[in-house]
Amino acid sequence: MATDYPETGYRRRKQPELVQRALLDHAARLAVEQGLAAVTVQAVAEAAGVTKGGLLHHFPSKQALIDAVFADLLEALDRDLDARIAADPDPHGIFTRAYVESVFDMSPDADGAIWAALSISMLTDPKPRRLWSEWVKTRQERHRATDGTPALAAIRLAADGIWLADLTGVVVEERAAMRDFLIRQTRANAP
Repeated sequence: MATDYPETGYRRRKQPELVQRALLDHAARLAVEQGLAAVTVQAVAEAAGVTKGGLLHHFPSKQALIDAVFADLLEALDRDLDARIAADPDPHGIFTRAYVESVFDMSPDADGAIWAALSISMLTDPKPRRLWSEWVKTRQERHRATDGTPALAAIRLAADGIWLADLTGVVVEERAAMRDFLIRQTRANAP
């Protein structure tokens, strides 16, 4: 009986969800530690302890794996934003505040590192770029009633500038003061 696992002297039950999660996590870790070029089918399979065939069973190509890592990050971002929104009692600018807080709380050395690696692919590859664009459009439509003003859009774009600075290693002076300023601006001119 063939398995997706290397021979270890005993047989494990197949757990496709756990294998898929391990593949996504190891691909993300490789992208952070060694760059996106290091995310190869062989390297990810070895890191996750599965065969290349096992990886290809879950993700038919390296690009499919990278796209899945990117989609997984967007889902994690959604969960983070939704939790922040649920905890905020002020509806005006609620999505923008959550977005700003998420960007400023993202550590360039941890969560932000995988975004850094995948952002390069987003800029050069149409599929991740389309996923990001669709995500932004969906969120903008979903929060139009509370966050549809040009001022709040400008604040989110300012947060994107912080995100880009973090990705490229630019030191942002007075980071905490900038965060506080942007959060205060989300509450300004509330109806």
